[in-house]
Amino acid sequence: MSDYPKPALAADVVALSFDGAALSVLLIRRAHEPFQGKWALPGGFVEPDESVDEAARRELEEETGLTGVSVEQLHTFSRPGRDPRGWVVSVAHLALLRRSEHTARAGDDAAAAEWVPVARAVDLAFDHDQALALGLARIRARAERFPFGLELLPERFTLRELQALYRAVLGEQLDKRNFRKRALAWPALVPLDAKESNVQHRRARYYRFDGRRMRPFVRAETGESTEAVEE
Repeated sequence: MSDYPKPALAADVVALSFDGAALSVLLIRRAHEPFQGKWALPGGFVEPDESVDEAARRELEEETGLTGVSVEQLHTFSRPGRDPRGWVVSVAHLALLRRSEHTARAGDDAAAAEWVPVARAVDLAFDHDQALALGLARIRARAERFPFGLELLPERFTLRELQALYRAVLGEQLDKRNFRKRALAWPALVPLDAKESNVQHRRARYYRFDGRRMRPFVRAETGESTEAVEE
């Protein structure tokens, strides 16, 4: 086996959040070459004593300060010449995060770390535009097939906030009556005995997602790894 050349292995993270109106992706501004000064996904090389998932979480923490993040593998990028430093294969990961729980700060070799609206996240370093597009496509497919939003919405939310998330993910306007009829039929959507306060409009009821009822959907989508699903 020593006669075969070996690539360097890297891990990158497409970390997405929702601010109530739009989706954002967590980007770092590279402090060093290659692509010094350009925006990129957090990531780096895998150490010999760790898995690609462990490397993704470590690099995310070192470059942005985010800890305790669950990740799932998204795609392996192996096109020759994708990294000017040589033969580098990168495993992109997806992470869905509540913005209020994760404040980014630059660290390690990042000159800056910011949540950037996905509409402005263009011309990224390496092939990270493609990784971001795949991450958005994956959550769009989930939203089209089954209840979605557990990791992105607050623990309790209104139907208005849920519809805003779906509008941002699907990229289209949704009929209010039809959307609410569909959402209220989901067993995973649990109504709460609480309503909005200090609002000018009619107070809306709060809801939450039952993570256990959503688990089968995620298992069907990603296999046995359900790390990103909460109880």
